[in-house]
Amino acid sequence: MTHMAFCFRSFVTLILLVLPAWDECIPVSEAQNHLGETRCVTGLVYRVERGDRGVHYLDFCEDYRVCPFTVVVFPSDLKNVGDVRQLQGKTVEIHGPVKEYDGRAEIILTESRQLSGAAARIPAMPKNYDVENKGHYSAGTFSRPKAAKTYKKRQPVKVPMDVPRDEPE
Repeated sequence: MTHMAFCFRSFVTLILLVLPAWDECIPVSEAQNHLGETRCVTGLVYRVERGDRGVHYLDFCEDYRVCPFTVVVFPSDLKNVGDVRQLQGKTVEIHGPVKEYDGRAEIILTESRQLSGAAARIPAMPKNYDVENKGHYSAGTFSRPKAAKTYKKRQPVKVPMDVPRDEPE
């Protein structure tokens, strides 16, 4: 068997092993039952929220605190995923390992290829989108660097070496 044929056979075997986990999507209400598995989870994105430090959350319920499933997108992954804000109001299919965090099932979205269906083609994030600036689109302004503050080092208090003694009265 040639090396090429062996590689092809290995690739086909790998696809056949992974395919069952990606073929059928489960609703968000069943995601908790599949912790530790690589699955496709589908649901309507009720809201896309931006949390602290630029983390984005896809909420599938009106009240995210009681929702059984969420999708998390970290700021460093936005360039690989795209503009997740465009997913609000759309039914999405998200593929990946289902993990538990804070008592809920979640999938961490790191690449656009984890999305399939109508949501698979979201635009890239705008180049001037500043994650740290809480959604404001500004490249900033140039200014001169501020001069460093200098502080004088405190000198120890000088105490006289010869201390006169008090004479008894």
